[in-house]
Amino acid sequence: MHRPTHRYSLFCVAILVAACSQTKPPAGEGANAIPAEVVPASAPVQTANSPQAAPAPQSAVKMSAQVAMSNQRSILRSPPSADAIAAIRQEDRERYQKTERHGVISVAEQPVSTFSIDVDTGSYSNLRRFLNEGRLPPRDAVRIEELVNYFPYDYPRPKGDRPFEVSTELATTPWNPNTLLLRIGIQATDPAKDSLPPANLVLLVDISGSMNSPEKLPLLKNALKLFVQQLRPQDKLSIVTYASGEAIALPPTSGNDKTTILAAINNLNASGSTAGAAGIQMAYQMAEQAFMLKGINRILLATDGDFNVGITNFDALKNLVEEKRKSGVSLSSLGFGTGNYNEQLMEQIADAGNGAYSYIDTLQEAQKVLVDEFTSTLATVASDVKIQLEFNPATVKEYRQIGFENRALKREDFSNDKVDAGEIGAGHRVTALYEISLTGQKGSLEPLRYRINKPQLTGKDLELGFLRLRYKSAQGQPSQLMEFPVSRAAIKPEMSSDFRFAAAVAAFGQRLGDGGKYLGNYDFAQIRMLAAGARGDDRFGYRGEFVRMLGLAESLAGNSVKVGSTRE
Repeated sequence: MHRPTHRYSLFCVAILVAACSQTKPPAGEGANAIPAEVVPASAPVQTANSPQAAPAPQSAVKMSAQVAMSNQRSILRSPPSADAIAAIRQEDRERYQKTERHGVISVAEQPVSTFSIDVDTGSYSNLRRFLNEGRLPPRDAVRIEELVNYFPYDYPRPKGDRPFEVSTELATTPWNPNTLLLRIGIQATDPAKDSLPPANLVLLVDISGSMNSPEKLPLLKNALKLFVQQLRPQDKLSIVTYASGEAIALPPTSGNDKTTILAAINNLNASGSTAGAAGIQMAYQMAEQAFMLKGINRILLATDGDFNVGITNFDALKNLVEEKRKSGVSLSSLGFGTGNYNEQLMEQIADAGNGAYSYIDTLQEAQKVLVDEFTSTLATVASDVKIQLEFNPATVKEYRQIGFENRALKREDFSNDKVDAGEIGAGHRVTALYEISLTGQKGSLEPLRYRINKPQLTGKDLELGFLRLRYKSAQGQPSQLMEFPVSRAAIKPEMSSDFRFAAAVAAFGQRLGDGGKYLGNYDFAQIRMLAAGARGDDRFGYRGEFVRMLGLAESLAGNSVKVGSTRE
């Protein structure tokens, strides 16, 4: 054995340095490429007392260096594609409002629950988009009331001149045999499309560069073409666009002139930055110029919500729309796209504009929102609708509202007509759910040691609670009050099919929204069984799709647990 010379050592170092560097990266790998992790091959470790191996022949050293360089190139070709990297970076730009989920409340301490109704459905279709992309949604993207309200239910129809009918149902909670689930159902009147007043509509379309992808402007244009076919001769449609600046793409045009309208839609192309606030101001100007005194006046904002020029502050944009709604023009939002999607803005700006929020992820969803639910999308039958439920402390121990977290109102807001609340469109259905514990049953809260006021027997001890609704007509007259007792006798041994399905959707939302904090061991498989057994007359196939989504969510959740991932 002989030790390698100093010159030979330097030669080996030079060979290794050459093997670990590249003078020319492989095609598609520039300075911005993200290298994959290079895992060095394992080698025996020599100690100070280990015998030295004989030096390898020079040809073998060169061959080893070539192999090392070949392996390195192979490894460096393995990073994700540029599109995949861009998608990951874009995903981080999606924005959602922080949601603090409702907890369990003691009736003795806080017997009254007050909130505004909500007819939005955007959370459901956005959640579906995430699942179809093979990933679970962020928890703040899950608003349970929007999941439940996505589906039609067979609620009692309004009678007489009432704009809507109210019904309740009580049964044992599927995930907790010690509690009851209370369902409040609201069904709005649904006039025929031909009986609706004429409509003055403004399409406010985002044609900025951020809309230049298949699921954005191209899908939006196809969706608008479906919508145009529903217009009547008495309707007027304008199109305002915005990118780096705002422009009128179509002045007020009769719904009968579909050729002109479709040509304007076909001419929409994406480029430039996003001056959304300026576009909103111009859209209101157009709507006010063509205002119909006894008609429907509404703006439909179609965008990914990524405003980056002019007024971009979230609160400032909301305040702008809140001020403009005083003109009598409503604003609804249609969300499109992924990656940079600003869902917080889309949901809140529709709320501020006395409109509804929808998310369009497919042409089928456009068909649902803009064609099948045309009257609901356009016509309002009641405004500023508020719900207040007072629980009877003699019969109800605890309650927990499921959903409507960002629609909560103060108790005194219920009777204050100056406090804004949600609108109900023609044919809309609203479902609200409460999980309640009766007195004498095991609850979730420790009992108070020092109670000053104990429930007094009032002669109304057969009532679990008292339901109040306050609303204004679509014309904005002073509010009217509706009241209903919730009787203990209303508890049923079994849930109706609609109730079971709504409970399954609510459980699904809880499982995704907070990990099923109040569901115990009620897992995706049990939720899927509950939903599958309550599909009923699934005319449009929405419930069947939901059952399939449950299976997909279960698989994705299992993978998430296996890799130890978490969702914010």
